[in-house]
Amino acid sequence: MRQVLNLAAIAAGVVMLLSPMAAAAQQASPTSPVAAASQVAAASQVATTAQVAATSQVAATSQVAAAAPATKSYVLGPEDVIEVAVLGRTDFTARAKIAADGTIQLPYLGTVRASNMTSEELRVQILGMLEKGGYFTKPILSLNIVSFASRYVTVLGSVVTPGLVPVDRPYRLSELLARVGGARSDSADYVVLRSGKEPERHVLIKTLATGDESQDPYVSPGDKIYVPTVELFYISGQIKAPGVYGLLTDMTLRMALSRGGGVTDAGSEHRIQLTRQGKRVGKMDLDQKIEPGDVIVVGERLF
Repeated sequence: MRQVLNLAAIAAGVVMLLSPMAAAAQQASPTSPVAAASQVAAASQVATTAQVAATSQVAATSQVAAAAPATKSYVLGPEDVIEVAVLGRTDFTARAKIAADGTIQLPYLGTVRASNMTSEELRVQILGMLEKGGYFTKPILSLNIVSFASRYVTVLGSVVTPGLVPVDRPYRLSELLARVGGARSDSADYVVLRSGKEPERHVLIKTLATGDESQDPYVSPGDKIYVPTVELFYISGQIKAPGVYGLLTDMTLRMALSRGGGVTDAGSEHRIQLTRQGKRVGKMDLDQKIEPGDVIVVGERLF
């Protein structure tokens, strides 16, 4: 059931990418580079403004995701909060935060080492100390983790609720992405995972939703997850839906033309001009990959 909910949350985040700005775009003639450049500049300014606004909104509402229920495998550490109680006794009930030195303060016992232990290991230790000290005879002791704070994963970028996510067990990347609400509509189609000294990994969100477990890596405490904002390309001229679009991973010129609705009846796939970083690119193959910021102008066919 948890996996189904996770996939549903991720699927909600994969809503494709940016709505076309077709309403604001004007078809530019290939013989009018000034008009095409003006269109691209205006579209770029609108896209940049929208991205800044979205980033500001998320920063204002960013919060730490809620912790999951405690499990026996969770290893306690500084800033974690535990609650202990002896059944039927009101004189031994305490809530304690683990200090930076890894200890807690408990009634009767004073300073007790708690860091780098599971909740069950700590419970057994406290139980032994109470019996050995003669405070109780065969007490029934409960110990619960109230707050998970020492072990967490950082999730940043274009997600619904970026922040620190406490982890009490090994989580898969898809689970962590679901816990922060999934990717936003202005996100790229991949996730960046940085894990200790391991090489940085790029994982497609679609793969997380539809692939098998081998394509959904485990995430460890201290790891960082980043979902980039989608990068853009621009298309105008003899195209059915000119405008600004989100760039997909390994997107080709053919895919870009399709994203723009296809070439008009007056256009030609053999008369395409592509500008990259201010320079005109030579002859383009339809299966050639496009890059962020590419400007594509589809020219008219020769009759």
